[in-house]
Amino acid sequence: MGHVEWVEFARVPRMPAAGEIVHADQVFEEPAGGGGVVARQLALLAGRCELFTALGRDELGRAAERRLAELGIDVHVRWGGATRRAWTHVDAGGERTITALGEKLLPDSPLPLGGYDLVFFVSGTEAALRDARAGRFLAATARELPTLRAGGVPLELVVASRNDPGERYDPAVGARHVALTDGSRGGTLDGEPYAAVVAPRVADTYGAGDSFGAALAFALARGDSPADALALAARAGAAVIAGSGPYETQLAFGA
Repeated sequence: MGHVEWVEFARVPRMPAAGEIVHADQVFEEPAGGGGVVARQLALLAGRCELFTALGRDELGRAAERRLAELGIDVHVRWGGATRRAWTHVDAGGERTITALGEKLLPDSPLPLGGYDLVFFVSGTEAALRDARAGRFLAATARELPTLRAGGVPLELVVASRNDPGERYDPAVGARHVALTDGSRGGTLDGEPYAAVVAPRVADTYGAGDSFGAALAFALARGDSPADALALAARAGAAVIAGSGPYETQLAFGA
């Protein structure tokens, strides 16, 4: 479960300095955000994924629902408000810089999540997080740390960042497995270091972290060893970087 926003991507030679104008050589739009990226990666690996999200009752919300369905995701929408938008600049080195426009719309309780083998919490209300605990394996990103603290439910996996202040881990959030990512330098799982997989090319880093987290959760939930789960997750993170946007080169089952 998680948020979706309508993202306009622009590939630029570099991020503009104050007062400078740069020209994009590629522009495209997609419904993205953590919820959409994680759901598509899980759908590619598991054969199916249901996404519980929230979208505005507007043209962008309807377009997002259609596009996510085209990507093979079963979408369940809580409608209301205005669909959040974002601008993403991708520079010549593949680094993305994001400007979010509008309020993040969150999935809310009640959600029928009992019986699921894996539930991945990207964002949502505290009540939605408690509903998510009905799944056999509950994973989450540290992006919504205040909600994880307030929800007070045990997690099988939390995916956090070594460097991003918005995705820092708090030991007060109880989790069986803790992954701390560090980009191209790899990271740690439960304190043990792992190496990143070198991407065939670096085109666009948008979605790499969420694809890594989704693949790691998928592998651990199906019973893979931590080493095997990390190997799959590292490949998934590297695969995304080779394409434009979050979906073009996401890792599929058997690839």
